[in-house]
Amino acid sequence: MTSIPTALLWYRRDLRVHDHPALARALAEFERVVAVFVLDDALLHGRFASGSRTRFMLGCLRALDDALRERGSALVLRHGTPERELPALAQHVGAGAVFWTSDVTPFARARDGRVTEALRAAGVAARPTTGAYCVDVSLPHTKAGRPFTVFTPFWKAWEQLERRGPAPTPRALAPLPDGLDAGRLPTADELGVEGGVVDLAVIAGEPAARDALALWLHDGVDRYGDRHDAMGRPSTSVLSPHLRWGTISAGECERRARERGGAGAAAWVRQLCWREFYAHVLLTHPHNVRHEHQQRYRDGRLQWDDDPELLGAWQAGATGYPIVDAGMRELAATGWMHNRARLIVGSFLTKDLHLDWRAGEAWFERLLLDGEPAQNNGNWQWIASVGVDPAPAFRRIYNPALQQARHDPTGAYVRRWVPELGEVPDERLAQPWEMTQAQQREASCVIERDYPAPIVDHAEERRHALERYRAAGAG
Repeated sequence: MTSIPTALLWYRRDLRVHDHPALARALAEFERVVAVFVLDDALLHGRFASGSRTRFMLGCLRALDDALRERGSALVLRHGTPERELPALAQHVGAGAVFWTSDVTPFARARDGRVTEALRAAGVAARPTTGAYCVDVSLPHTKAGRPFTVFTPFWKAWEQLERRGPAPTPRALAPLPDGLDAGRLPTADELGVEGGVVDLAVIAGEPAARDALALWLHDGVDRYGDRHDAMGRPSTSVLSPHLRWGTISAGECERRARERGGAGAAAWVRQLCWREFYAHVLLTHPHNVRHEHQQRYRDGRLQWDDDPELLGAWQAGATGYPIVDAGMRELAATGWMHNRARLIVGSFLTKDLHLDWRAGEAWFERLLLDGEPAQNNGNWQWIASVGVDPAPAFRRIYNPALQQARHDPTGAYVRRWVPELGEVPDERLAQPWEMTQAQQREASCVIERDYPAPIVDHAEERRHALERYRAAGAG
């Protein structure tokens, strides 16, 4: 179709043009780079399908197409399996290679293997490259040559690894080959995607990501070390959806934060390292996608209850514990949840309700804009005390009332997401069921009429949880 040396760039969750190593490599070796995104039903309707995340992805793809068109090209869209669509498109445009950003999940690695085989059969080179993280997360190893399973040693090794420089951003791109049908970006409804948050917490796309990073570094990151757990006011970057979809480069985030300097920026970089730690863990322990990392808790040794009613109350934000319900309602309304709230609701599900962490992981993957297997799995196993970086179970059993008093002392977060508690006095807000009947009427919040009573007793369930973990560990 063309005599111009051509390559494909297969976009996946790296939906940007700035600081994009795979794009830069392709442009360094080929005169024309055809950018393509494959809408794969295995992801759109698979194990962790998400209406909210799909809608956000479509917004990111629109912004990416705009950026490519501004530079003289466009985003090519195909719907099908990548092992079928990519070789066909490569042959159609005469591409000599397909570049992409590698990923760490077992699904992605198996898919990339199938694509590589299909490309080679078609005489096309497969050219995966790193670029989703600040470093190549396969590189850190202990002195004994094993992968890390504890964060602090990983952090120390991660700090010492050499960083790549920023990849150049193209000002212009060669146009698509004549006669190539770029395809049309479908709507979520056309893709058959059901549900999804309408009022998303984050604006989709690279321009919004770059604006958000600039604002965060200018007005926010300096106070991050002291305020990141504060739930009643803006205290975090809310960049996680952009990092998940690659509308901002993790490497750029780290570089610019270090340039900013200060304790807040250092604390935020440490959180970027947590993201890389969990990617490293899943890459080196792929069985974690379905099983507890700790052998002693696998195969039913740690008993989980099966109670759809309790799970439904947790999902709906109707547990009777205000800070738990606020977090769950924020998630349902926006597709995002404050990190401290994630820890609290995760502890409540696994330690108070004794429900399987995988049920929480699945619910988060359904709703979170930033839901990605490595982070979601790592965090859920961490709070359930079954994953890497182990600590005694009692250290990760969070008392909801104490957590609320500590991290939402004015009640701003709870009152925003649980408005039926709006008139409850501050001193009663964490445990509204302790109000007298007269106080409940005065606060327009009668328990079991306007707001549910606690579905469990925290102190009692804490004892039960510790008994279960002891029994499993002894077994």
